[in-house]
Amino acid sequence: MSESMAVFQNAFYVGNNFNAIIYGMQLVVYFLTVRVMLSRKHKHAPSDKFFLLFTTIVLLLNTVFVATEAVFGEEMWIVNADYAGGMDAYLNDFASVWYQTFGTAASIVLNLLSDGLLIYRCWVVWDDLRIVVFPAIAYLASFSLGMAQLWASGRPHTNYFAGLAKNLGIGYTSCIIGLEVFVTSLIAARIVYVGKRFGQSMGQDVVRAYTSAAAIIVESMLLSTLTGIAYIVTFAMGHQLEIFFLSIYVMMTCFAPQLIVLRVVSGRAWTRDKSSMFGQDTRLEFTGRSTTRIEAEISEKERGSRIMTSSGSNSSSVKVEEV
Repeated sequence: MSESMAVFQNAFYVGNNFNAIIYGMQLVVYFLTVRVMLSRKHKHAPSDKFFLLFTTIVLLLNTVFVATEAVFGEEMWIVNADYAGGMDAYLNDFASVWYQTFGTAASIVLNLLSDGLLIYRCWVVWDDLRIVVFPAIAYLASFSLGMAQLWASGRPHTNYFAGLAKNLGIGYTSCIIGLEVFVTSLIAARIVYVGKRFGQSMGQDVVRAYTSAAAIIVESMLLSTLTGIAYIVTFAMGHQLEIFFLSIYVMMTCFAPQLIVLRVVSGRAWTRDKSSMFGQDTRLEFTGRSTTRIEAEISEKERGSRIMTSSGSNSSSVKVEEV
């Protein structure tokens, strides 16, 4: 092994091992999601079929990525161990082999689907279409750059990490990860704000399921965003650890939305009803394991004069009903 590619080859190997570990976690989350949906206690919603289809597709796309990376590693390190010039020469000569291009295509489509869900969840959390106008524009730009990078990296005798493919890749990755950082920040900020404002009046126990650290990490797809930042930094610098962080990032673009889907079907995720608490209705509804429903009903004539409570207290305009 040449000195110049030693770190890259080791990072590729370690990345493949992490792919296998994280893929096992993805399978667990997927079957937990299916189990929740098939449970008799589960209240079926019209969106269940969509989320089941979505989590199935992202898992299949990620399966393609994991399989192609594993096969390429096997071909390079074992099957063609005696290739003229060694494994580094094999990497340079076959980096654009058809199944590697197939795996790259799967990872780009997976990334776009994942970010599409992230933008949708941002709209749900904010309950305002204006908040997702800029992310939607950035998403379309990312799509164009992703297709261009796929074309550049799939040409014969080209390399994903060199030449035009890399330049387009830096543009695509910067755009898509910049989008993720922006939308993740919007979602996290909204959840923290709601938690502080509503928690002061109703108590932290009521809203903890929806504003906890775990909720912020899952709802904002923070795992995907953080690993994406690590990847774009090493990729832009040309550091040989880029292949390792690429593997982890692609795996997180599947795992993070899977966690969101699991929360949604379990009834613990944010809905537009929760987000509309700051609207004219001042309505907030929690469903699922947090068995508290809070609903404020204030008439126009009595908005500033009469306060009614049906939960055992006469000091609040909030109706608390245990369900």
